[in-house]
Amino acid sequence: MIATRNTEKQKNNTKAKTAMAKPAGSTANGFKPIKTQRAFEAVCDQVRQMVADGTLKAGDKLPAERELAVRFQISRNAVREALRSLEMSGIIRNEKGVKGGAFIQAAENDPVAQAMQDFVHLGKVSLDELTEARLGIQAIVVRLACERGTSAHFDRLAEIVEQTRMETDVEARYRCAVEFYQVLAEATGNRIYALFVGALSSILQNFVAGPNYKTLQETLIDSRYRLVSALRERDCEAAALEMTAHLDRIHTHMQENAAR
Repeated sequence: MIATRNTEKQKNNTKAKTAMAKPAGSTANGFKPIKTQRAFEAVCDQVRQMVADGTLKAGDKLPAERELAVRFQISRNAVREALRSLEMSGIIRNEKGVKGGAFIQAAENDPVAQAMQDFVHLGKVSLDELTEARLGIQAIVVRLACERGTSAHFDRLAEIVEQTRMETDVEARYRCAVEFYQVLAEATGNRIYALFVGALSSILQNFVAGPNYKTLQETLIDSRYRLVSALRERDCEAAALEMTAHLDRIHTHMQENAAR
């Protein structure tokens, strides 16, 4: 009797282990059924992973909402919530019309910039923190650009400086500054730096404008010429020091504006 019970117990354990060892089932196109209370989060995770591994690429259209619900084996409401979340994150874009639907979005820095702007406007990030982050990132960017940048990059930077000098409109000069930082970041050959530099540049406009901005711009132009010269000479130390000095001046200007 005891032997029989032991045999049955062993069989049950073997079945349990076999069941645990089976991989989760998958459906067409790599989507897996969702078995969780927060199904929309699991959907988002799967879509992000498929974008990361190249299964889904920019421009690809996701299946219709009803089809996604069937493939994931969840409600259409959960699918709808997942699509809203993915759109807010900038992973997909929704287009209207007969040929519309949910499409994988090309990588952009808008969601990153918006998140940073929200943090600043809500008071969760101080001006000091913003400058500290910018100083750290730009120091790395300048050194990498100095090492990896091409003559074409440096020529374009010089052209932007000259264009800035000729502009009299504050908004036009600010656009030149944004492009200057973007080209500098692209010269690193690292798209992550380009992403963060673009996001930081987009949120600074609210802080740099002010009564003394034109005077600051004249100082900026001289600094830019010195920076480009250091980059051409591959003098990374001089380039980094020039950038740091300029960002310090920007920070002082922003503090003065904030105090008004």
